[in-house]
Amino acid sequence: MQISSVKLRTPAFASPEFLSRRWLIKSHSLSLPNFHNAQKTASSSSSSSLKPLHISSGDCFALAGKAEKGTAVCKAYEADQSRPLEINIELPDQQEAAQRLKIGLYFATWWALNVVFNIYNKKVLNVFPYPWLTSTLSLATGSLMMLVSWATRIAEAPKTDLDFWKTLLPVAVAHTIGHVAATVSMAKVAVSFTHIIKSSEPAFSVLVSRFLLGETFPLPVYLSLFPIIGGCALAAVTELNFNMIGFMGAMISNLAFVFRNIFSKKGMKGKSVSGMNYYACLSMLSLLILIPFAIAVEGPKMWAAGWNTALAQIGPNFVWWVVAQSVFYHLYNQVSYMSLDQISPLTFSVGNTMKRISVIVASIIIFHTPIQPVNALGAAIAILGTFLYSQGKQ
Repeated sequence: MQISSVKLRTPAFASPEFLSRRWLIKSHSLSLPNFHNAQKTASSSSSSSLKPLHISSGDCFALAGKAEKGTAVCKAYEADQSRPLEINIELPDQQEAAQRLKIGLYFATWWALNVVFNIYNKKVLNVFPYPWLTSTLSLATGSLMMLVSWATRIAEAPKTDLDFWKTLLPVAVAHTIGHVAATVSMAKVAVSFTHIIKSSEPAFSVLVSRFLLGETFPLPVYLSLFPIIGGCALAAVTELNFNMIGFMGAMISNLAFVFRNIFSKKGMKGKSVSGMNYYACLSMLSLLILIPFAIAVEGPKMWAAGWNTALAQIGPNFVWWVVAQSVFYHLYNQVSYMSLDQISPLTFSVGNTMKRISVIVASIIIFHTPIQPVNALGAAIAILGTFLYSQGKQ
C-alpha cells in the first residue's frame, strides 16, 4: 500500500518551540514499518499479509506538542489498484457531540410521543370507560406493528430461544399489571393526578430494593423520599376530583413497574437483544397474558355496547382516537427502551422525571383541569423530590 497524500485539516502547530525548530517532513520516499492487517478481506486474502508503507508526499505532516481539534484525512491506494481510499478519523470530541445530539433527539421524541399518547388515551377513556380493552388494543397494535416490521425486514428480527422467553415471563407479568393499573387510574381521575402519583415510583423502588433485595443507598437517596411522599400526599389530599380507584391504580402501577425493572435487570444479563426488539417481545408476551383477563373482567357484550355509544357521541373520530392512542403507546415505549441502549439508568430516570412534567402541564392545558395552588405545590414538591432522588443515586 502507498500513501499518495496526507493532509491535516486544522493546524497542528501549537507549540512555539516547535515553530522555531520547524520540524516538517517533506520526503518523497520515506519507508515506514510494516503493518499487518489482522482481518484480511476476501480480495486480499491471496496476497501477502505484510506490505511496506511508503509516503510519496507529505503536506503539513508534523509532530506537535498539543494539536487542535479536527479531523485527519488520509488518502491512500494499494500498489496494484488505482482507486484511492479515503479514511476519515473522527476525534473523540466530535463523537461525543454526535452522541449527545442522538440522545437529545431520543429524549425529545420520547416526551412528545408520551404527551400525545396520554391526550388520546384520556379522550378514549372519557367516552369509552373500558380500560382493560383499551390496554389490550395498545399491546395488540404494537405487536402487529413489530410483526409487520420483521416480516418486511424493516427491522431485523431478534434471535431468541426458550431461555429468553422464560426470563421475559416475570417481566411481562409485571408490565401487564402496571399497564392495566395505569389505564384504570386514568379512566377514573385526571391525567395530571395519575402522573403526580406515578412520580412517587422512586420511593417504591428504594423500599422494595431495601427490604426485599437488601440493597443499601446513600443518605441523600433516603432523604429525597420525604419530599416525594409528602408532595404526592399533599397533591392527593387537595385533588378536586379524587377517586380511590384512580389513586390505587396509580400506586399499583408504580409497584408493578418497580418489579418489572428488577426482573428485567436480573433476567436480561448477557442477552444480545436490542431495546426495540426487547420491548416488542415484551408487548407480545404481555398481550397473551392480558387477553383472557380482559375478556373475563369486561367481555365482548360490554365492549360492543360501549363502542356503539361512543360512536354515537363522537362519530368516526372516535375510531381515530383509539388508533392514535394505541400506536403512540407503542412508539413512546419503544423509543424509551431504545434510549436505554444509549444512556445510563440515572440519565434515564432524570428524563423520566422531565417527561412527567411535560405530560402534567400539557394535560392541564388541554383538558382545562381545575387545580388549586396547594395541589400545584404538592406536585412541584413531589417532582423536585424525584429529581433529588436521581441526583442522590449518582
